[in-house]
Amino acid sequence: MTNLDLNLLRVFDAILRERNVLRASEAINLSPSAVSHALSRLRAFLNDDLFVRTVTGMEPTARALEMAPLVRDALVIIDRAVGPKQFDPGSTERQFCIAATDYLTAVVLPQFFRATSIAAPQAGVTLLPATRIDLTAQIDVGRVEIALGSFSNVPPRIHEQMLFDERDVMVIASDHPLTGRKIGLSEFASLPLLVVSTGGSDDGFLSERGLTRRTEMFDRAALMAAFESIGKRPDIRIVQPHFLAIPSLLAGTRTAAIVPASLVRLFSQSGAVYAAELPWKATTRALQMIWHERHTQDQGHTWLRRMLADAARNVATASAGWSGRVRAQ
Repeated sequence: MTNLDLNLLRVFDAILRERNVLRASEAINLSPSAVSHALSRLRAFLNDDLFVRTVTGMEPTARALEMAPLVRDALVIIDRAVGPKQFDPGSTERQFCIAATDYLTAVVLPQFFRATSIAAPQAGVTLLPATRIDLTAQIDVGRVEIALGSFSNVPPRIHEQMLFDERDVMVIASDHPLTGRKIGLSEFASLPLLVVSTGGSDDGFLSERGLTRRTEMFDRAALMAAFESIGKRPDIRIVQPHFLAIPSLLAGTRTAAIVPASLVRLFSQSGAVYAAELPWKATTRALQMIWHERHTQDQGHTWLRRMLADAARNVATASAGWSGRVRAQ
């Protein structure tokens, strides 16, 4: 350690997060040549390439991936030791990073942004898609500070907080022949279906580095059981990853979709869809926010979590009040 310049670890951490020398230099306010020189010094010190240049960016070696979470934790500890002790939302210029699907971005983050624009007018937020396959790695290295979604098998290094329970609702285009009518199971079973899947395995879940996240935001098991009870199989005609594309994809078709109730509330404001309760009992699912344990005592991060939780609570309240206006089956 007496021969190691700790600034080299800052460079290492920046390249790991950005996977690009130019972006890393901008993130830590150094010139690209200074970053390249620092990387060369660290490579020589550790006798490892650390990063290999590819067409998609600077890919870390096995040694770099092994070092990454330990280096990030060390930098956070040093920052806490020498950095400011109090977090002031009114004056902070901190840039937070949140990962979320387009669905949660649409239903939770508008209220969050309205509140934070008043409480922390100089703070910034970077949004990343939660569909990225290296979400867990991005949390581990500190690029993603909070991820929103539905998670299970959460490893000890990652903390979680419940936001609200979500349920399934069916929607069809507002010009669909069945609009305004009671739609029973047999009639629903005759319709082609559109579902949202953001990737992963066929069971609707994706596991990576100890964390499992839901990639299908509907209860597939309940759907299959309901159809089997009348001797049919669902005609899943369209599988696509974008929640906000659903009204456009349904327009002018006989297709039905299964979507989260809080999102249907948003869709219904435009009059583009007709919403109704499903003709079977589907289980609700928990929506959570997760973060690495290193952030738990960070005052700025604590404030961020509180603002997100408040926004989610408002969404849950609005959705509960609106649910009674969904056409019952």
